[in-house]
Amino acid sequence: MRFDVVTLFPEMFAPLLTSGITRRAFETGQVDVRLVNPRDFSSGNYKRVDDRPFGGGPGMVMMAEPLDQCLKNIQAQRADAVPVVLFSPLGKALNHAMVARWADSQGAVLICGRYEGLDQRFIDEHVTEQISLGDFVLSGGEIAAMALLDAVARLQPGVLNTVGSHQQDSFNPALDGLLDCPHYTRPECWADRVVPEVLLSGHHARIERWRREQRLAITAQWRPELIAQARQAGYLSAADEAFLVRHVR
Repeated sequence: MRFDVVTLFPEMFAPLLTSGITRRAFETGQVDVRLVNPRDFSSGNYKRVDDRPFGGGPGMVMMAEPLDQCLKNIQAQRADAVPVVLFSPLGKALNHAMVARWADSQGAVLICGRYEGLDQRFIDEHVTEQISLGDFVLSGGEIAAMALLDAVARLQPGVLNTVGSHQQDSFNPALDGLLDCPHYTRPECWADRVVPEVLLSGHHARIERWRREQRLAITAQWRPELIAQARQAGYLSAADEAFLVRHVR
């Protein structure tokens, strides 16, 4: 898959593409990321990409023409027609289902806005989808784009050390959309806190049931709406429901 990222700050992506375990996806081309600066498509000596907003007000607005020329150049180089995505407060909040969809796609053109935003005419003309990271505002779309790219990269085959490791992540359908359970490693006792006995028992069935119950308890405490969704989807067994009745208030 190929993601063309339109950004005024391509240098921000270097750590993502060259560091950590997900770099494997970028280095092998499983996730082909190409960074394009709209300033390269602006005319004039100053390569201007923003101007004052009509109607007055604070800040600057990214101009439509450099973005339009940048996008047309990208589209001319691609053999496929892919969505044009803008990171914006108007978009749906990014979640696991969306990441999984993008991880199985041909990619997209990702538009990273800056300043007060983009000229609405460019959005109306070209943008096919908008994505938000949540109910807060960032200085630009780059961090949101990196979050999407990182999440997509770790779902690619062979990227994580353990096959299927991502299936044990919070929100994954393999966990029925629940939050993940706590994890422990050596030493067995740290700061007077000991590892739960069941994890040392070697009894795989007990361990799996403990982990399931921990996922249920944590999800019910912190994200009860996910319990409701799992119940509606028919993911909860009679044993799950009995545990929730006994231990979750």
